[in-house]
Amino acid sequence: MGALSRADLWVDRDTGMTNKSNNIPTSVAGQSGRLPPVRVKMCRTGAFVEKVYPPDGDSKNWWQRLNKALGTVSSDFVNAALLQIQAAARSPFGTISETAMNAALAMIAAAAPKDEIEGALAVQMSCTHAAAMAILGKLDSGFGEERRIATFASAAARLLRAYAMQMEVLRRLRHGGHQYLRVEHVHVNDGGQAVIGNVKPAGSGASGLPEHSAGGVIAPAEHDR
Repeated sequence: MGALSRADLWVDRDTGMTNKSNNIPTSVAGQSGRLPPVRVKMCRTGAFVEKVYPPDGDSKNWWQRLNKALGTVSSDFVNAALLQIQAAARSPFGTISETAMNAALAMIAAAAPKDEIEGALAVQMSCTHAAAMAILGKLDSGFGEERRIATFASAAARLLRAYAMQMEVLRRLRHGGHQYLRVEHVHVNDGGQAVIGNVKPAGSGASGLPEHSAGGVIAPAEHDR
């Protein structure tokens, strides 16, 4: 498959496309602050690839929205991502699907990638989801053999696990690998003590119990805290 240039992927307003504009978005009803995601229109150019166009021909604003949805300022990255999505987001019959591609773009926009690393991960997530749904759709399609159904189920399960892992990777990429536990109340019984602060194991003491760093404050048990 030959690479498509930016000029191959979009056309000017003069093409006469008159679909309702998607390039001046308004808030989605019932979802305050959420805007409709960027969409594409497709035109078949061969058996395995289609050109994509802005729904209303407003190519400049549409291309900017694609860049933002994918978290990039690189036209090459957008072109590559569109081809990757097109290859993965297919109809239930395996053909190129404008609906499936726009659904994938909506998922990517929902992930709100901030750069190409997050954008690539968002593309992988949308493609993994599409592949998992395609396989799940074959479980009850009359293919017959129990072994074949088990194979489909196993493949779908692996893809769904991969999707969950990708979501976790995105979370760690944005927030780090640390998890925080917030303690609202500390109750100390009579005769007890509580250490308040950043307490980390620092080795074993003479008694065989772990020693703790001196960053905490020891609070005597005068009353419940």
